[in-house]
Amino acid sequence: MKVYNFAPGPATLPEEVKLEAQRDFVNYNNSGMSVTEMSHRSKVYEEIHNEAQSLLAELMGISDDYKILLLQGGASMQFGAVPLNLLSKGKADYIVTGNFASKAAKEAQKYGDIAVVASSKDKNHTYIPDVDSVAFREGTDYVHLTSNNTVYGTRYIKYPKTEAPLVSDMSSMILSEVIDVNKFGLIYAGAQKNIGPAGLTIVIVRKDLMGKAMPVCPTMLRYDIHAENNCLYNTPPAFAVYMAMLNFRWLKKLGGVAEIQKVNEYKASLLYDFIDNSGFYKNPVQKEFRSLMNVPFTTPSEELDAKFVSEATKNGLISLKGHRSVGGMRASIYNAMPVEGVKALIEFMKKFAVENK
Repeated sequence: MKVYNFAPGPATLPEEVKLEAQRDFVNYNNSGMSVTEMSHRSKVYEEIHNEAQSLLAELMGISDDYKILLLQGGASMQFGAVPLNLLSKGKADYIVTGNFASKAAKEAQKYGDIAVVASSKDKNHTYIPDVDSVAFREGTDYVHLTSNNTVYGTRYIKYPKTEAPLVSDMSSMILSEVIDVNKFGLIYAGAQKNIGPAGLTIVIVRKDLMGKAMPVCPTMLRYDIHAENNCLYNTPPAFAVYMAMLNFRWLKKLGGVAEIQKVNEYKASLLYDFIDNSGFYKNPVQKEFRSLMNVPFTTPSEELDAKFVSEATKNGLISLKGHRSVGGMRASIYNAMPVEGVKALIEFMKKFAVENK
């Protein structure tokens, strides 16, 4: 039975990438070693490390004004690292549009004057606040937002124009659609959705923002230290970096981010169109803010939701249970989810609706 993994992360990986990793696992590039055991100071690993950075810069159009950091700790570690590195004046604004955006703001409040200047909590995070009407404070070090909300299935369709550097957690949408990196002072993302296995965290930081860390900032969280050492200050997540490199190669071969965006828009439109016209399933998100990556939906009752998840799993459609704060179901259809997987889900949804009306 073919299995399609709709998990929000760790998420599905491209079949081609997994097969290449399988072939290389015992003996990478005739080195006689697996990437899991080679020294991070070796020339063989150095080539992997540098290629991963170079490919990401090419795919996202990242200029020399930025440094790409390959770190550990997940996006959640950046909730603290961002304020510790950027709060030189001690003041930042946050837009809260979901679970992770809320956690980021709460963590930052430990280190300075942090204001939630806009929130979508009033409607259970089913929309994105109007970024043109947000009253940002003067004299802030940065403005923080979360580009795509994994739990609630919303995304920004435009970004605010701010005097302070714009910081974004892009964990669940990085590389899924074209963005202008130059609009941001800092971008960070956990790898386990669109980049590779868990263990790697990407930070793309404008160089002029480094070197301003608070005195209490731990050395291991300082962006300038990692930049000066090409992210080799300590042992990096070598295998996760290697997997990211393979994934970047795969994406480049497909035609880059602009091409995968077309595929992602097609997959999302198939699923949303079916839900909207089914007369059985519902998606709670305001249409203009619907995520391309995470699609929450419900049946007419919680009992049917539970039955749906159970029967879907038996049919090879796994990890469809929605987040505990939302309920229902959620289909995460990241870059590596093939169109066939979305179509298989829709066919099951059709059958389930007929049998349970």
